[in-house]
Amino acid sequence: MSDWRPKLIASDMDGTLLRSDETVSEQTRAELERWRAAGVPLVLATGRPPRWMHGIREVLGSGTAICCNGAVLLDLEPFTVLDEHGIAPAVLQEVTEELRRREPRVWFAVEYGDQFRHEPVYRPRWDVDVPGVAVATLEEMVARPAAKLLARHEAMPRDEFVAMVEAVVGERATVTNSSSDALAEISAPGITKATGLARVAADLGLGPADVVYFGDMPNDVAAFDWVREGGGRAVAMAHAHAEVLAAATDVTTTNDDDGVAAFLAGL
Repeated sequence: MSDWRPKLIASDMDGTLLRSDETVSEQTRAELERWRAAGVPLVLATGRPPRWMHGIREVLGSGTAICCNGAVLLDLEPFTVLDEHGIAPAVLQEVTEELRRREPRVWFAVEYGDQFRHEPVYRPRWDVDVPGVAVATLEEMVARPAAKLLARHEAMPRDEFVAMVEAVVGERATVTNSSSDALAEISAPGITKATGLARVAADLGLGPADVVYFGDMPNDVAAFDWVREGGGRAVAMAHAHAEVLAAATDVTTTNDDDGVAAFLAGL
């Protein structure tokens, strides 16, 4: 694959495209613009909700973002939601009730596109005193479809907690994790970054063999599998989670060393 060149660049944001201070370096911007000028678009694939995408929109200007781990497709330039797949209220109710029975100290929050609701005891890490964020009861939160259900535990180890959530949820929804916290991110069944990426690629007349995908956390594994199995390049950051490294075709340097730009420059 020495002469292989992608027709679509896709990247996770936190820990991948963004440096630790949540900026995009000038080197990375220039490299992405070089590819864009050659007709190769960039697609962002993130666990972030749309309301967290204003900053990257100011940096990149345009493009498609796969938000909420594939549940929401966002057109950055007009900042318009193109598509959304929510978890049905009945599933939300069943899953939260069973998780709470299994572990009473699990707390919940939900994403509704540009809105965020959390139980009073749930401790948001970033969404504090910002528009669209409010406290709600669990009964209120599960009364309508949600793009993403968040389950958090303040004491259990991350991998142990996520495994417990996966066991309880089963086939009713998709469970992943994208942080160092004991935070399980739950989406509608079958919805992952891979499904969002496949949709965007198909709209461009492309397939997995045309894609290079960069990531670092377990919520990137589904996209890695789709790209790798289809003949594309799945590139893990040097600091990536073990599951991501195991699924990768290539490894680049860390996000703080501009790993995305370094890999692209070498193609």
